[in-house]
Amino acid sequence: MDTAVSPLPDNMEALKALVLEATRQAKAATQRAAEAEAQLANARARESATEAVIAHLKLQIAKLKREQYGASAERTQRLLAQLELQLEDLEADAAEDDLAAEAAAAKTANVTAFERKRPVRKPFPEHLSRERVIIPAPCSCPECGSARLSKLGEDVTETLEVIPRAWKVIQTVREKFACRDCEKITQPPAPFHVVPRGWAGPSFLAMLLFEKYGQHQPLNRQADRFAREGVPLSVSTLADQVGAASFALMPIFRLIEAHVFAAERLHGDDTTVPVMAKGKTDIARLWDYVRDDRPFGGTDPPAVVFYYSRDRRGEHPQAHLASWSGILQADAFAGYGELYAPDRQSGLILEAGCFAHARRKFFELADVEGAVRKKSRGEKAGIIYPIALEAVLKLDALFDIERSINGKSPAERLTVRRELSVPLMAELHDWLKAQLAKLSRNHDLAKAINYMLRRWHAFTRFLDDGRVCLSNNAAERALRCVPLGRKAWLFAGSDRGGQRAAIVFSLIQTCRLNDVDPQAWLADVLARIADYPISRLDELLPWNWDHHRKAIAD
Repeated sequence: MDTAVSPLPDNMEALKALVLEATRQAKAATQRAAEAEAQLANARARESATEAVIAHLKLQIAKLKREQYGASAERTQRLLAQLELQLEDLEADAAEDDLAAEAAAAKTANVTAFERKRPVRKPFPEHLSRERVIIPAPCSCPECGSARLSKLGEDVTETLEVIPRAWKVIQTVREKFACRDCEKITQPPAPFHVVPRGWAGPSFLAMLLFEKYGQHQPLNRQADRFAREGVPLSVSTLADQVGAASFALMPIFRLIEAHVFAAERLHGDDTTVPVMAKGKTDIARLWDYVRDDRPFGGTDPPAVVFYYSRDRRGEHPQAHLASWSGILQADAFAGYGELYAPDRQSGLILEAGCFAHARRKFFELADVEGAVRKKSRGEKAGIIYPIALEAVLKLDALFDIERSINGKSPAERLTVRRELSVPLMAELHDWLKAQLAKLSRNHDLAKAINYMLRRWHAFTRFLDDGRVCLSNNAAERALRCVPLGRKAWLFAGSDRGGQRAAIVFSLIQTCRLNDVDPQAWLADVLARIADYPISRLDELLPWNWDHHRKAIAD
């Protein structure tokens, strides 16, 4: 029987040499694996950085296109939102892969970590408070041990930090005194609360209102967050505070309402609001009316007022504008029809058409990119009409002229329009009539053309008045907070809830139009409105409050 021959040598020195060689080869293999891992991590980091740059450039291109061609439909807003979300994730991926590449390269001696080019960070705002944390300097020279050290300067590294929300209870003590002569008891009056015998401070109420109506956080979510922070408050308790604070702010709402309806030109629009009904939800409406004179160089501050209604009957805008007269820029909703009657008792309201609505009808029939996307998803794409595309180009030429005169005086705007826009409108009118003659009455293009031709007097209003805008985008922008909120709060709980939402929306959106922090404004107004002289209440309006606050700071 043959015995197995061992491959290992019998000599001890040879065995040591064999072990050393195996160890060296293992180390070399480990090093090669580490280098390969580092190179792979570098490749991943480079790929992530490239994808992030591409996404950033796509977003910039989309924004530049929107600025050049103007805001079209809500689809553009959704596209920008999608690109921003995509960029957010890609930037996070790039940062994660960058750190992984750095950690992998640290294990090797031959591979340098990939360094991603990051945008230059802007300095932190000057108004933020600074806390200096000084690292103790050595008492002696680490090289020679000498204690004779002199300061040459310092390097400062700034780190942005946030202090978690802190809750506190303010105890207001009212001491009682008795007179030893007449035995009369005296005591200072109780402090003001927005809610009678209330317990919530103005800053807390401002946060509650802004989170609910400005950030679209329902009270049940806020209550859950408060409980996690150690302050359990029931939803019904919070709702009491919301109702009382809204009531206290009604005088400010009335002042904003009066300011809006003092304008000679308004933007108007509406959107749906689901509201609770018996076993279902009804579709109610929120209406908004915007005063914004900035496009024609007006000095009056912008403002918006909201109203709630259970349905969309024309009686609602007729009631809102019952005592107002002027130029109304709105869509072609039939409910506005009676407002434009020439024999209206409370004054004439002139209709100004919205070219953005008219353009949108043609754009939907000429959306080449949208058709390509639908085909790529296997969906049925609509027909692309060259006539619709030509109509969009003709309307875009008018928008180009408007962008060049935005912010100028009404007289300057009117001069440019008569020189440049009048010929384009005459050409557009003839072209639309010629195209309509070629189409059947029920064709989609015929409907889009008739939308303009049947309201031609409204669409040409801007040629006679420099204050008129080409679109109703001001009302649509102000109303955008409602569709955003619907995804969070789903529906209004009652008609009273819808009316209350309209009041607070008016306050918050007016603050935003005037570049005022809504929560800071609400906190200050709620703290002062009770004992503020009614004759000076207009000082608390957002545009006046901001100037007053800056004057005090200076």
